[in-house]
Amino acid sequence: MYAQLVKTSRAKAPEEMSEQERAFQARIDRGEKIEPKEWMPEEYRRTLIRQIGQHAHSEIVGQLPEGNWITRAPTLQRKAILLAKVQDEAGHGLYLYCAAETLGISRDELIAMLHSGKMKYSSIFNYPTLTWADIGAVGWLVDGAAIMNQVPLQRCSYGPYARAMVRICKEESFHQRQGYDLISKMARGTPEQKAMAQDALNRFWYPSLMMFGPSDKESVHSAQSMAWRIKINTNDELRQKFVDQTVPQAHYLGLTVPDDKLAWNEDKRAYDFSEPDWEEFYAVVRGDGPCNRDRLGARVKAWEDGAWFRDGLAAHAAKTRGAKMAAE
Repeated sequence: MYAQLVKTSRAKAPEEMSEQERAFQARIDRGEKIEPKEWMPEEYRRTLIRQIGQHAHSEIVGQLPEGNWITRAPTLQRKAILLAKVQDEAGHGLYLYCAAETLGISRDELIAMLHSGKMKYSSIFNYPTLTWADIGAVGWLVDGAAIMNQVPLQRCSYGPYARAMVRICKEESFHQRQGYDLISKMARGTPEQKAMAQDALNRFWYPSLMMFGPSDKESVHSAQSMAWRIKINTNDELRQKFVDQTVPQAHYLGLTVPDDKLAWNEDKRAYDFSEPDWEEFYAVVRGDGPCNRDRLGARVKAWEDGAWFRDGLAAHAAKTRGAKMAAE
């Protein structure tokens, strides 16, 4: 189980904290932002590196399922939209790598941890995009779940991360609208197109629910992360909010959410729904998903193929510095 692979985390009680830690926690409780050069507990720094690094990797790896469809988009307009979206995701990854670097870790170190399997990315990107309708499902469901996760992070206690999320969330909202527009066109198109849209929903529904992480009772990081306001909401809170927002959209499109237990609960004013297959989730996290090896292999190949260019940039920078020093 994933919980066995990661050291269990819990929020420290005040009596367990040093005086410096209590002062730090008091700043967070007042809603202040923590900036890079200010003192922070080492565990706070490590937790941020883990979360921001995984977030950055997810943006970069997330280009792969969609980039595969750029040359096969059905119209020039759809091709341009998808190309712009993939470009946005690359930019998001760069913002987040920069935010992580303010914590004292280099981009090369982060990428090395991704390639070695020591650092993960979102499990959703280990599922294949088999049809054009899947690109709509990725925008509608996957980016919709991402926005649900990311909007609260604009209130994160760490300043660089919170500020990076402002622009990212604005752009992700366009991505979600793009996906919904695409799936809407297919759901209201020919019977064959609607069947493709339904099939995409069937395959991406539960992986999208898994994007919020394990259930609260299994989550190993939530308690301390929420105390530090690195995380604002629990996994289950966000999952419930996503279901409540997305189910009416599916109904409006004439599509059926693939959950026999889905039902409106008047008492809690929210939907009851089935839990994802958590064994599948843990398998994907361990590297046994449908596309884990392909995704990681593609990233490693891209890194190795680009070594000559990075070396060239470094050599040019060194030459420019040398010329400048000689002139001085």
